Formats: sequence, C-alpha cells, structure tokens
Amino acid sequence: MKPDLPPIAAPVQLDHRSTELRLLADPRTFAAVRRTVRAQLGEWGLAELTTAAAMCVTELLSNVHKHVPSPRCVLRFTRITGGIRISVTDGDPAMPVVCEPDCLAERGRGLFLLTESVADWGARPDPVGGGKVVWFELRTDG
Repeated sequence: MKPDLPPIAAPVQLDHRSTELRLLADPRTFAAVRRTVRAQLGEWGLAELTTAAAMCVTELLSNVHKHVPSPRCVLRFTRITGGIRISVTDGDPAMPVVCEPDCLAERGRGLFLLTESVADWGARPDPVGGGKVVWFELRTDG
C-alpha cells in the first residue's frame, strides 16, 4: 500500500500577475508541482520558460526538503516584464550558499546549476514568517 501523498493546495490567484501555492516540500509531490508550473506559465504565454522553471522550482523545493526543519513552504509565481519571477518561502532563516561543486562530489550542484540557468536570483529574510524567500527570474527576451 502506497503512503498518502502530502497535500498540495490549489493555486490561489493573488492578482492578475501573481499566484501562490502552499505546499509541503516532499519529492512525492514534485511532479504535481511541475505540472502546476507548466499550467501557470502556459496561461501567461510563457511556455518556453517551462523546462528551466520546472528544474529550478524542483531544486528550491528539494533544498527545503533536505535542509529546512519544516517542509511547509509557499511557491509564488509573479509575472514580470519579459518573464517570470518564482519564489519559495520557507521557515528557516539560514540563507542558501552556492558552492562550485567538485566534479566527484555527489551533492552540491543544485544551486550552482540554478545560478547558471536563470537571469537573476537571490535570497532575503522573510520578515513575516521569520524564514527566508529564495527567488529566481527567467526572461523570454534573453
């Protein structure tokens, strides 16, 4: 018998350019989250960004799963001029650290690959929840 999957709430439209999804960062839900990424970007006419967005979202959620005491997080999509900003807010104030991985290392490549795949990215404290917000931007205009 398969264990129950952690719940994923339906995305909530915040305004005409922002949507958020409250979820538990669990690898068993990542495929469903990637489908949500594809649907949201398709709705906004940004389907060409889907592959990179899905990879980066999976990386951020994997980091929450591996490094944050609570898997509760918020995934937010914000339509920006020429692209998309996607952020993950979690409850841990520790900021992410990007390391250039050793070619023999079994871990540590995720954020490095993210930085090489996006137009911009960053992290900031979340003053409301006491954790952090890690975000990235992808652009259609190069």
